[in-house]
Amino acid sequence: MTEKTSLKRTLVGKVVSDKRAKTVTVLVERRVKHELYGKIVAKSSKYHAHDEKGEFHLGDIVEIQESRPLSKTKNWVATRLVEKAAAV
Repeated sequence: MTEKTSLKRTLVGKVVSDKRAKTVTVLVERRVKHELYGKIVAKSSKYHAHDEKGEFHLGDIVEIQESRPLSKTKNWVATRLVEKAAAV
């Protein structure tokens, strides 16, 4: 095998905050089936991701990858821009 596959988890979500230095808050939504009623329900989680260059901004869709703990709340790194936010 020439390609090295990463064992780290990756998620795709929307940047909901870019106020902090070198950090973005990413909202990841997933759809799950309710255990009892069987209805599809939207669940969401927020992750703090490291953004070294400050290149991701509010509304962008980004991919984040799991990493070593970078701070008390930061265990993810923003790896790539999936979709740029629409200009207002």
